[in-house]
Amino acid sequence: MTDLQWATQAAERQLSESLPTRWKHVQAVGVKAESLGRLVGDDAEVLAAAGWLHDIGYAPKIADTGFHALDGARWLLRQGIHPRLASLVAHHSCASFEAEERGLKRALMAEFPLEQSPTSDALWFADMTTGPDGQDLTVDERLAEIRARYGPDDLVTRFWVKAEAPLLEAIRRTEERLRA
Repeated sequence: MTDLQWATQAAERQLSESLPTRWKHVQAVGVKAESLGRLVGDDAEVLAAAGWLHDIGYAPKIADTGFHALDGARWLLRQGIHPRLASLVAHHSCASFEAEERGLKRALMAEFPLEQSPTSDALWFADMTTGPDGQDLTVDERLAEIRARYGPDDLVTRFWVKAEAPLLEAIRRTEERLRA
């Protein structure tokens, strides 16, 4: 079984019944990540697998700290998944900013190296241009949707104030690669 096959099956097992709306989002992100594989060459499969696994830490059987990126990445390591794939999940979509808000940045950075590459950029692009029901959105629409869903005082909204600039830069780099 390939990493991608394992990833799609694991995501479905963990999310489809317990979190059906999250599962819609994950399916669309996974498919979008697969379609971006041409941008990353030999990393196409790891990008696609990360797309399918990026939100697995929301699954009730996996959630531990309440920070889905860290919970999912730790679970992936326990399953024997390659540390690089776990790190992509741990750091997807500016997760270090959320980790800081939650008091978990030290743990995140100690356990999972931050990768800054076309692969991580493409994963962020796939996630942050996909709405909660799997619909395509611009990054601006996605950020507005998140802010509306969580409200102005929520931790998630607060971390995006700090994370927006680096996120937009990753999206811009991926859009440039798509045009090239």
